[in-house]
Amino acid sequence: MWQMLRQIARTGIVSEPAPQDADGVQLALRRIQQELLAVMGRALTIRHVDAGSCNGCELEIHALGNPYYNLEGLGIRFVASPRHADLLLVTGPVSRHMAEALRRTWDAVPEPRLVLAVGDCGCDGGIFGAGYASCGRVADVIPVDAVVPGCPPTPLALMKGILAVVGRARVGAEATHAGRGSGRTALHDMDGPETVPSAGASAMPTAPAAAATGALPHSRPSVAWPPAPAGDATSSRP
Repeated sequence: MWQMLRQIARTGIVSEPAPQDADGVQLALRRIQQELLAVMGRALTIRHVDAGSCNGCELEIHALGNPYYNLEGLGIRFVASPRHADLLLVTGPVSRHMAEALRRTWDAVPEPRLVLAVGDCGCDGGIFGAGYASCGRVADVIPVDAVVPGCPPTPLALMKGILAVVGRARVGAEATHAGRGSGRTALHDMDGPETVPSAGASAMPTAPAAAATGALPHSRPSVAWPPAPAGDATSSRP
């Protein structure tokens, strides 16, 4: 026991120091929390699908549940069944043996389905790309509303992505109620997914404001395989 106490005294505190920009992060979190509550007006449920990731993105997703980010404090929670979900959060390049499972999960989510692809692998296939064992990016298998690049993206970037995709859903619903759409919400008539800036990028405009001005950036040209050339914005979500 004395040996252990001496070792503790010699080692000291080994935990990581608080982030240097703690105040800035907390201000950003409070802003995002307020916007999420204003956009949703109710609870949001998320079904997470690991389609073949290395689990790096999962570690950041798990961090959303700690007291620092406090995702559940916003009324946002993860559920076990896609039939109870509003948003499908997908990580990793889609491996061949997970493609059918991902499609069935997407089919089980009630309308309007929202899909957020997370991480470089989910956005464009990452270092794996498409091959004999991988279908590549998530958009090659199911339609995607927004993407959060990063390897892995930070919890703050994930919260911005959730805000962006929910904001687009609100814009689409308002357009539908105004008589601009029929059947599926107008969200699904937008050109492609919104790209959420990663850490260190310029401040992201709120999704409703950006959509109203036509400033939403799009990165997914098509959900068909093979993918269309980069920069082709002629295709639309099915």
